[in-house]
Amino acid sequence: MGHPKGKKPVAKAGKKSVSKDAFKPLSHLKEMLKEKAISLPADAPEKRGAVFLQPVIGDGDDDALFRKAMADVIPLPRKGRMNIKPKRRKSADGRDTGDVETLNRLKNLVEHGKGFVVADTSEYIEGARYCDNPEVAKRLHRGDFSIQSHIDLHGLITAEAREALDVFISEAIAGGKRAVLVVHGRGLSSPGKPVLKALVQEWLTRGPWRKWVIAFSSARPCDGGAGATYVLLRRSPYTRRFRKKGSRPAS
Repeated sequence: MGHPKGKKPVAKAGKKSVSKDAFKPLSHLKEMLKEKAISLPADAPEKRGAVFLQPVIGDGDDDALFRKAMADVIPLPRKGRMNIKPKRRKSADGRDTGDVETLNRLKNLVEHGKGFVVADTSEYIEGARYCDNPEVAKRLHRGDFSIQSHIDLHGLITAEAREALDVFISEAIAGGKRAVLVVHGRGLSSPGKPVLKALVQEWLTRGPWRKWVIAFSSARPCDGGAGATYVLLRRSPYTRRFRKKGSRPAS
């Protein structure tokens, strides 16, 4: 039945008029379920492809669970296997990239000194006579201690070098300096072993300053390399008092 002209339909009280194309929020779904306007089949999750994972209940032993899972696995036979080696890349001129990299490292080492490690050479020296931790010499070589003073013994004869080193270490200790650098040269011009370098090592280990030296090591390339020695000094000389506290000289 149609409506009289000039009159609009009036919505009944208690109900809202909702357009067919209007968005229906999910809150209406709960009301529809209560009124049983719609019903979901019992097998709806399976039909929609939903997957519910069941928790795995085990004894907490991962190895046991793994062995159980791999119980039916049969190892492949070793015979007939193919060992495929990875192909090495070639450079633009056809050479192996590994060879090119090696040549570049050698070039940088010869021309610029890059990659040179003093500790890997026969000229490297280190010592930690009266020290509980022999690793302190390696730390000294790595540059863990800031160098506070240095002396250059180049061109000095044995007696002059000994006197200069004595004065230098004495002033360093009096000034509270802990890490110093002694430049003595590599001694490549000597007919046999490096004379001055060997003497400096002897003075540090057997001379009167041996109880003041914690450790020494060859310097890094930036500080002279094998031609110089780092020395780490004590605040006070090593005495028997240290031994009573359990301190032992490191070999």
